[in-house]
Amino acid sequence: MSSRRLQLVWSIRQEPEAVIKVAFASTDRTRVNQHFGAAEGFAVFEVTPERATLVGVAEFAEEAMDGNEDKLGAKVDFLDGCAAVYVMAIGGSAIKKLMAKGIQPIRVDEVDAIDDLLLDISKAMTEGGVAWIDRAIAAQTKAKSEDRFASMAEEGWEG
Repeated sequence: MSSRRLQLVWSIRQEPEAVIKVAFASTDRTRVNQHFGAAEGFAVFEVTPERATLVGVAEFAEEAMDGNEDKLGAKVDFLDGCAAVYVMAIGGSAIKKLMAKGIQPIRVDEVDAIDDLLLDISKAMTEGGVAWIDRAIAAQTKAKSEDRFASMAEEGWEG
C-alpha cells in the first residue's frame, strides 16, 4: 500500500508573492538624505522577499523648511499605496498625514544606503518580526482574499 498524500489546490492560478511598496526621501536614489517636508525627491521600490524593483521617482522643487503645510499634500499623494517612507527627519503634521493614508514614516539616524535598507526589508518579509512590514503583508493578504471571494460570487457557484 502506497503512502501517497493528496495535495489540495484551490486554484490553478499561482498567487503572486507578497509585494510591498516602499519610498525613500533621496536626492540621488542611492541613500536616504532628505527631510520629508523639504524632500526634493523620492524613489519608490516594490519589494518582495527575493528582489527590489525601482518603480517610481518623483522630483519636487527645492523648498525651505518653513512650516508651510501646503507642500506636504503633493508628497503624501505621490506616496499613496506605499507601506512606508524612509526619511532623515519629519515633522508631526507630516506624520499625521502619512499615517492617515496608512503609510509608516521611518526616520533614519544617518545617511543610510537604500540598497542596505531594501535588503533588510526583504529579509524581514521572510522572517517577520518588523511590525509595519507584518501589517502591510497582512493587509495585502486580506485584500487578496476579499478579491478572490468577490470574483467567486460574481461567477456564481452553487453548493
